[in-house]
Amino acid sequence: MSRIFYVLALLWALTGNALAQDFSALARVVPDQSQITDNGASGVRLRIGLTQGVPYRVFTLQDPYRMVLDFQEVDWTGLDREAFLKSNRITGVQFGAYVPGWSRLVMELGAPLAVDTADMRVDAATGAALLTLNLRGTDFDTFAEGAGAPRNPGWDLPEPAITEEAEPPKGDQPLRVMLDPGHGGLDPGAEVSGTDEKTLMLTFARELRELLLRAGGYEVVMTRVDDQFVSLERRIALAHRAGAHVFISLHADSLSEGQAHGAAVYTLSEDASDVASLKLAERHDRGDLISGIDLSGSDDQVADVLLDMARQETKPRTDALARAIANGMAQQGGPMNRRPIRTASFSVLKAADIPSVLVELGFLSSPRDLKNIRNPEWRASMAQGIYKGLEKWRQEDVIKRSLIGQ
Repeated sequence: MSRIFYVLALLWALTGNALAQDFSALARVVPDQSQITDNGASGVRLRIGLTQGVPYRVFTLQDPYRMVLDFQEVDWTGLDREAFLKSNRITGVQFGAYVPGWSRLVMELGAPLAVDTADMRVDAATGAALLTLNLRGTDFDTFAEGAGAPRNPGWDLPEPAITEEAEPPKGDQPLRVMLDPGHGGLDPGAEVSGTDEKTLMLTFARELRELLLRAGGYEVVMTRVDDQFVSLERRIALAHRAGAHVFISLHADSLSEGQAHGAAVYTLSEDASDVASLKLAERHDRGDLISGIDLSGSDDQVADVLLDMARQETKPRTDALARAIANGMAQQGGPMNRRPIRTASFSVLKAADIPSVLVELGFLSSPRDLKNIRNPEWRASMAQGIYKGLEKWRQEDVIKRSLIGQ
């Protein structure tokens, strides 16, 4: 089946009256009209009730098999994932905000599926809509032939801009910090007891930003300022576009294996310092997969070699930054992980020319850490520790650069 069928590209089966309606306002999902169920021997039926009709498109991706629906746009509030997904042929589902003006639903497929029929019925009187997709099993070759994201340059990347490489600040120049609250939108991150990582990290990033701005000597930019999905590639691109001197990614993950607890600071390495760090890096990269990013054809070995060379120059400054932030947090009382400095292949840390660290405030799977991260006073103390670490690193970095004539 051709890719054109998957990209329904706003081809609705609407009545003339429905086409005349204003679909500019945000539609809301109707939970009791929305469900994914089995439909016959090899089929699946997706039904989504909406308070009004909205443009949408459908496409598939492979490695792993996924089906993606984009809406312009839908508020998913009230839709419970367990109540929504009632088919064993769909191994997982994510939904939420994507890029500004668009929402996304991603189904992880247990086996290749194709759209058999698609129908959006809009009530002419109320404007309420019901989208129904009937999916059927297909073979691997047919699925692969039709798979691929619609070509929409810049869909999740900032507009290209010619910017000079950010030089380390000199003298009294402000230090430009890019804060990166982990996850967002349809990628909630770790979820424990009604608390999700994306919300906690956005809250902490805002608090840290205010502290740095009040302290003076800092300019602060954030990869996201609300509940939006931001791909790993976009986070790095935004840091370059802003001319950031430092990149700090903020997380509070959950690990089912072992008794992980306490804060830690990570730097980039192809070889993880331990098994727990390896698992965390895999979880972070999976966020792009479950969010429907098409990663096919993204490898460039020549570029990777050049970037690795640039990272070797940045690495000493990055390592010093990690130590300074970890020490600053420890001086505020932590608690810190028994190994507070760790390494892993976090894609979000791959900016070659910007000292980049990932701060793990704690683990939501640890009751103690969860209680701390929910506590505004504890978060304020950790923000103070990160600030003190940045201050110490900045002062030492200026001295080191002066000694080598930079």
